[in-house]
Amino acid sequence: MNTTKKTSSSETLYKVFIYVVLAMLAIVIIVPVAWVFLASIKQNSEFYGNPWTLPASFYWKNFVDAWNAASMGSYMLNSVIVTVLSLAILLVVALPAAYCLSRFRFRGGRFLNVAFMAGLFINVNYIVVPIFLMLRDWDSWINYFFGKTVFLNNLFMLAIVYAATALPFTIYLLSGYFATLPHDFEEAAYIDGAGYGQAMIRVIFPMAQPSIITIILFNFLSFWNEYIISMTLMSSSTGQKTLPVGLLNLMQGQQSKAEFGIMYAGLVLVMLPTLILYMCVQKKLTQGMTVGGLKG
Repeated sequence: MNTTKKTSSSETLYKVFIYVVLAMLAIVIIVPVAWVFLASIKQNSEFYGNPWTLPASFYWKNFVDAWNAASMGSYMLNSVIVTVLSLAILLVVALPAAYCLSRFRFRGGRFLNVAFMAGLFINVNYIVVPIFLMLRDWDSWINYFFGKTVFLNNLFMLAIVYAATALPFTIYLLSGYFATLPHDFEEAAYIDGAGYGQAMIRVIFPMAQPSIITIILFNFLSFWNEYIISMTLMSSSTGQKTLPVGLLNLMQGQQSKAEFGIMYAGLVLVMLPTLILYMCVQKKLTQGMTVGGLKG
């Protein structure tokens, strides 16, 4: 009895400790985010007092100025275009590739798996300069013959670079999940006359929906918040900069003008799409991160 009581009391203390740690982590995350939201609706004069005071009123003009005067609207449109294009290219390439690598055995398949695994250890920030130099040389060649540039300051090329750099992680995650799915459903589809492509699209992809949503969310966050590649490849085009680059320009400009409300409104405009997306798919995200391990 004493041993049982000691075990139950230790488990209770452990649970209390875990809950306290989780509560502290939640506070550390929630308080700064809430402060940014409150600061975005303050008038500029309110920043010179106590920073923790609530705003006197909802000053929505900060968002209007950030959207129009600071061109955050055009930056957001560019980010939406690049993110959607990147995700579309990534899914079109990664889904069939992960399916083939996980479900079929063919010559060179092991080498491809190792190559994609090796790509996980390459930091994209280290290769952005070689990518820029390669695209610049291609532009110089095209400009010499056709009198125009194509590869730099191009949103579509930026989307291709984003998708290419995300392929190793995406294929690794998807192929691991596809490998846990049973073959019975595919075999039934083959008996009914379906081909490999039809079985992949109509059988495997719906079964792997949680994992697909997970990689969409992860890559969306990566593409939406990416700064270094966008700043490097779009350096000469002010009208095609993405939202993180535009946000940095906004912060530098508003700090010199001491217009902090507009600066925090720009921060909210960057955070809001990611928060909304996460709230919409959080259940699917949890399934995609746990179901594969349970089936294994």
